Amino acid sequence: MKLSHFSFDLPEELLAEYPSENRDESRLMVLNREKQTIEHKMFKDIIDYFDKDDVMVLNNTKVFPARLFGNKEKTGARIEVFLLRELNEEQRLWDVLVDPARKIRIGNKLYFGEGESLVAEVIDNTTSRGRTLRFLYDGSYRDFRVKLKELGETPLPKYIKREVEPEDEERYQTIFAKNEGAVAAPTAGLHFSKHLLKRLEIKGVNLAEVTLHVGLGTFNPVEVEDLSKHKMDSEEIIIKKDAVDTINTGIKTKRRVCAVGTTAMRAIESSVSSSGTLNEFDGWSNKFIFPPYEFSIANSMITNFHTPKSTLLMMVSAFAGHDFIKKAYDEAIKEKYKFYSYGDAMLII
Repeated sequence: MKLSHFSFDLPEELLAEYPSENRDESRLMVLNREKQTIEHKMFKDIIDYFDKDDVMVLNNTKVFPARLFGNKEKTGARIEVFLLRELNEEQRLWDVLVDPARKIRIGNKLYFGEGESLVAEVIDNTTSRGRTLRFLYDGSYRDFRVKLKELGETPLPKYIKREVEPEDEERYQTIFAKNEGAVAAPTAGLHFSKHLLKRLEIKGVNLAEVTLHVGLGTFNPVEVEDLSKHKMDSEEIIIKKDAVDTINTGIKTKRRVCAVGTTAMRAIESSVSSSGTLNEFDGWSNKFIFPPYEFSIANSMITNFHTPKSTLLMMVSAFAGHDFIKKAYDEAIKEKYKFYSYGDAMLII
């Protein structure tokens, strides 16, 4: 398949700038692949599609406040710095994106916070907007991380044009977020409330947690018509033994194994054994899933409605079938479903 197969017109009013008031009361479109049917539900109705000993795979990554605003030395120009990944804890080296990038050169210093309580020096260029920064801070590493958190703000997706609000810190985080390291939330998980998770557990649904620290590479636009030539950025994945055991038991007993979100799906598909079961994993993956693709672990998935030409839409098309997803998206637009991070959800079974 080619890039142009994933293009569609999305009315601007369907971009969700705010989430549902209650997490589990967004709308839910249910796609049955075998019957080729589409149902319209509420997200909390998801419990009706799962039984005892089914498995839900959750991405427990936690978003950290990755967006900082600083001032350039001498000129005082305001510079946005987006923390991407820590390269060296001891030397406090980070890969970042800067905006406006044309003003930032190797050797420049940036000052953050009142009283310039944090300073960073640009030591390398990585991409057109990418830089490597060395943070200069007198305190301990722990104090340095506290300072970053204090100065940073929740990195809402670019398409949300409004200012960040204090509530976003909580609402742009899943309720099962534990392991800090993502620059964006695994958004399918945002639909779960504590009450809904508890109801699933009472019903006997097993929850398996994996970690994929979502990077900006997930959202990088695909710019090549030949999809095999697109390169995904690497993202860190951790899959521990307890999750492996829970998921493999679900596979062996032919239960429903549901990946909650494209990031959970990419995590488990990055560590498949030759016999089609899940292995433990601790490392990095740049796996890019697009049609045609044979999935090994999950037989159902929960996902949001994604951007045209995005790697996320390509994965969902590979899972549900391109024509079926096209039909579902046409219906979603007609029925005014909300798209993207704070939007509505889809269950594919």
